[in-house]
Amino acid sequence: MFKILRDLLRYNIEFAIGFALTLAIFLFALAHFWAPLPDTAIYLLPPDMPPSAQYWFGTTSRGQDVLWQMSSAIWNTMLFGLTVTVLSRLLAVAVGMLSGYLGGRWDQALMTLNDTMIALPNIPILLLVYFVMRDSMSWPVLAATAALLGWNYDARLIRSVTLSLRNREFTRHAVFAGMSVPQILLRQHLPYVMPVIFFTAMNNLIWAIGLEVTLSVLGFSDINRPSIGGMIYWANQHQAIIAGIWWWIAFPIIAIVLLFLGLFLLAMSVNEYIDPRSRLSRMGA
Repeated sequence: MFKILRDLLRYNIEFAIGFALTLAIFLFALAHFWAPLPDTAIYLLPPDMPPSAQYWFGTTSRGQDVLWQMSSAIWNTMLFGLTVTVLSRLLAVAVGMLSGYLGGRWDQALMTLNDTMIALPNIPILLLVYFVMRDSMSWPVLAATAALLGWNYDARLIRSVTLSLRNREFTRHAVFAGMSVPQILLRQHLPYVMPVIFFTAMNNLIWAIGLEVTLSVLGFSDINRPSIGGMIYWANQHQAIIAGIWWWIAFPIIAIVLLFLGLFLLAMSVNEYIDPRSRLSRMGA
């Protein structure tokens, strides 16, 4: 793993830039644990102060320091994205590998469920869940709901890889040796599926973060919990652009653009590393 990371950092400039951007944003988000004020506290600082030596990114109309609010918001947004990614990967791996290996009726039943989930529109379902559970809506509930909607495309991809492994000679040897289905899937097939899982995880993380930002900007999430979308929501509520408080909305947008750019470069470069044709082309073969 460390050897792959070292090779990517040394030979892939896109990965190096994406890694540096993502790491810098992660460290910035991590700093919110040392924030001088609670991230949910309001009206503790002079409102609408422009960027200065005292307040680097200015203050909001709610009397919050934009710098520390952003730090906490990025942490919460990334935590949401990672939670959705992990949960949806578990579903995609379970459905995809079982469907591809077992075949027959199991394959038909699981792929029918998978295709049904693909046909369902994500945003209207999330809005319906929000309106039904408005009083008890929290970010774990929203993350679980998003994870239930974000695994189906990747399950089909994992199924196709498992299908190609099912008839390999080493799988037959494992069956003849008496290994159970979970042992075959986890010990024999999972190492071959891991690159697909890692690549789809990067794309799913970008999707989950974009979803959280979209829902929060529209106010369909826990708006009292700091997040990038939540900061933009409150800036719109206080008409920050009309009032000339540009720093309240500009810095969160810059932060999320940089985060998306870093994750996109990571996903693109990892995909190129996994693809043997791209590696040979880069090596001049």
